[in-house]
Amino acid sequence: MRKYWLVLAGCALLIAASQYRGPGAFRQISNYSFGTGEILKYRIHYGFISAAEAIMQVHDNYYDINGRSCYKIDVYGNTTGLADVLYSVRDNFGAYVDTTAILPMRSYRYIQEGGYRKNEVINFDHENDVATVLKLDKETRAVKERKLFTVPNNVVDIVGGYYFLRTLDYSNYEVGDIIPVEGFFDNEIYNIEIKIIGRELLRTKVGEINAIVVAPSLPENEFFENSKDPVQVWMSDDSNKVPLKIKAKLAIGALEIDIKEMKNLRN
Repeated sequence: MRKYWLVLAGCALLIAASQYRGPGAFRQISNYSFGTGEILKYRIHYGFISAAEAIMQVHDNYYDINGRSCYKIDVYGNTTGLADVLYSVRDNFGAYVDTTAILPMRSYRYIQEGGYRKNEVINFDHENDVATVLKLDKETRAVKERKLFTVPNNVVDIVGGYYFLRTLDYSNYEVGDIIPVEGFFDNEIYNIEIKIIGRELLRTKVGEINAIVVAPSLPENEFFENSKDPVQVWMSDDSNKVPLKIKAKLAIGALEIDIKEMKNLRN
């Protein structure tokens, strides 16, 4: 399952607002693409073999974090079928995302993969460009370790990054354009370039949908195939900008994440 999250993280960190600067002040983003109550469900598979499923949920209520109104967004991932018997996974990535700036105010990871456990909370201070990473006890979730990191202005996490991506106006971009971005994941800052590949009609479980296709430049690692654009992302080319599909060429085979259900879309 860690490979799936590496794919998601690499894609999500393609999203940051480098065009919105100004230390000490929150940016203002117009969001017409998603709102409370939205639920997106995905199938994760190698070819015809289903390996896992994922759910992205924007909760019904708003939450106050440090005096800022926030969406609470959760991403759940778990193995299915034979994969669940061989190596059970129950992962939860989440974030409280500022409704005006579309920035993570607090994010968290609760990871259960076989015998591996990791619990972590990150508090973002965007006014001072500081991220406080809290390592939690595997059982009680009490704080065991605290580390501070200096981060770029308007830095995003894996969850906040995905939802900021949906607020961009892609009519302003042409094929071949590059979007520079910055993200914070696993105690590291990533500088990634996103390339606009094109537009196409995509067949999905929820029908044929016009899609925007982008490809992030990812850090070198042993998971992905050493080829041009090893990861591609399809988003609906409409006002919702729903992530529809991710295809990753891995060192062994290809991993795909496909939309299978959408509920309570804003538009």
